Amino acid sequence: MHKEEANNFGKVAVLFGGKSAEREVSLISGAAVLAAFLRQGVDAHAFDPAKQELSELKGFDRAFNALHGRYGEDGTIQGALELMGIPYTGSGVMASSLGMDKWRTKLLWRVLNIKTPDFEMVNAQSDFAAIEKKLGLPLFVKPANEGSSIGITKVKQEGALQAAYILACRADPLVIAEKFVGGGEYTVGILEDAKTGLSALPIVCIVPKNEFYDYEAKYLRDDTEYLCPCGLSAEKEVQIQAEALQAFRAVGCRGWGRVDFLMDEAGEHYFLEVNTSPGMTDHSLVPMAAKAAGISFDELVIKILEFTLGEEDVG
Repeated sequence: MHKEEANNFGKVAVLFGGKSAEREVSLISGAAVLAAFLRQGVDAHAFDPAKQELSELKGFDRAFNALHGRYGEDGTIQGALELMGIPYTGSGVMASSLGMDKWRTKLLWRVLNIKTPDFEMVNAQSDFAAIEKKLGLPLFVKPANEGSSIGITKVKQEGALQAAYILACRADPLVIAEKFVGGGEYTVGILEDAKTGLSALPIVCIVPKNEFYDYEAKYLRDDTEYLCPCGLSAEKEVQIQAEALQAFRAVGCRGWGRVDFLMDEAGEHYFLEVNTSPGMTDHSLVPMAAKAAGISFDELVIKILEFTLGEEDVG
């Protein structure tokens, strides 16, 4: 990158860390992004909202949001940046808030006939046995507003749903019981270009060596396999990429992100959730998919940041 191009961005805050349960992962993501900017001559600086007052962002020209989870991808930091007039990467306030809420995302997708696994909301008064019977076993129980598989349980035995609910509601009062779909786990990275608009990156197939793609498999283990090419037919991949873009747009997302989906044994796909601030660690899926598309990590962070530029910045 030429120095003149790097200077177009001005002073950039890389937001990472934060107060959520995903703080440790965010610290790794942010460090990788910051290093990539510094390699390319961008005037980038680390900024941890858990340790610095947001008022200290005054004087920054734009922000790269590498925060994960609450206060980082739920619309709150986006709202603060909007009020301060600081352009930022990724989705806006409404899409970030909606995308963080798996329940409301699924409700929206259902209305638009975007396939998502069957589910039931669970609370302390629920008929747990009836939900187990309706959805079948095994099933998954998850907090509606958490990421990185925090608080998720795979319920395999009758009568175990209540304990899984108690664990999940420690992370969020809204808890989802979701039908098990067991034909494979995949993800579609989404990247927006200021000129050409949104496009889907190559699909990645995730093959965890433990029971499912949990926090340990995502961040701590080295034996999780990632397949890209994903093994689907070219025709199927194109179809799912197009539907993933539809699912992404439906939530109102912009800039970049990720849409996760499952396949069943019959080859039908079901969208799980949208991630509006994906990981940027050495285990992360969007950088992996970008690499398969011929986009290096350094190029990726610049492409994401370019989306914050207005005509006045590049003119």
